[in-house]
Amino acid sequence: MTEQELALEVIRRLKEAYPDADCTLDYDDAWKLLVSVRLAAQCTDARVNVVVRDLYRKFPTVDALADADVREIEEIVRPCGLGHSKARDISACMKMLRDRFGGRVPADFDALLSLPGVGRKSANLVMGDVFGKPAIVTDTHCIRLSNRIGLVHGIKEPKKVEMALWKIIPPEEGSALCHRLVEHGRAVCTARTHPYCDRCCLQDICEKNGVDGG
Repeated sequence: MTEQELALEVIRRLKEAYPDADCTLDYDDAWKLLVSVRLAAQCTDARVNVVVRDLYRKFPTVDALADADVREIEEIVRPCGLGHSKARDISACMKMLRDRFGGRVPADFDALLSLPGVGRKSANLVMGDVFGKPAIVTDTHCIRLSNRIGLVHGIKEPKKVEMALWKIIPPEEGSALCHRLVEHGRAVCTARTHPYCDRCCLQDICEKNGVDGG
């Protein structure tokens, strides 16, 4: 089986296993997704979803967050860890959205990357989930599972994994596949325990086949 054939079979099986997989960060506006994904670094999505309620209650708009004292933002987001750097990035990002983009999140990948605190993973998440454009979000689950399954081989750098996956995954499938890899990585192909290969829908086609490749 070629890598392209493997990728298509993985996509098919994970669609059956996780038909409703989606982003687990709560948001109702693109700028809120930018805030949440920055807070999610080294923090669970569940905790972020709780913390941002207080943040948006106090600062409900891009302008409000842009005008906010960084120390006030930090006080609210501290439970997510790395409070100072996250608050600083969120403040700078909102200021740039207000001053350069008219308060709207740009639908351009390079423009997204120009925003403070926004890397390729965040930009791809926004491109795929908000704008419905081709995207591959190489978070820890995507990197771990892609290596274990055999979609990539010994590549751990996020951008290199992303570039390798672009070669074998149909563009329209990338965003949804990454959400399904997250679901599968949390439920079955786990990082902190041995993967539960006995209940894995990919068990017979997985290159590692029960050997911890994480």
